[in-house]
Amino acid sequence: QVQLQESGGGSVQAGGSLRLSCVASGHTGNVKRVAWFRQAPGKEREGVALISTDGYCTTYVDSVKGRFTISRDNAKSTVYLDMNTLKPEDTAVYSCAAFTGWLNICDIPPSAAFDYWGQGTQVTVSS
Repeated sequence: QVQLQESGGGSVQAGGSLRLSCVASGHTGNVKRVAWFRQAPGKEREGVALISTDGYCTTYVDSVKGRFTISRDNAKSTVYLDMNTLKPEDTAVYSCAAFTGWLNICDIPPSAAFDYWGQGTQVTVSS
């Protein structure tokens, strides 16, 4: 089992920045990739960014490219999401998810493919 705990959400004005953290605990040795997803009210969950635990793969959804950066600190079992130039449309509950399978492409799998999830953290961007 792997436990994931997010932190760092909050309320900011448009153009501001936030850093989200996802700390993993438990049997983390099987985790191959960690992703950040978000879900806004009335919308489907969306994969935002993904990083492999070996660092060779990072990928982003088009709407956040150039504004968000995903990174990892394996010594701290932590994955970060640095969010800059935030927009009101970035408002959502952000959750991190861990994937223990194998992929031969650098892409964000559907949410159903992920094995473990955090409880989520709210990000609100006001105009």
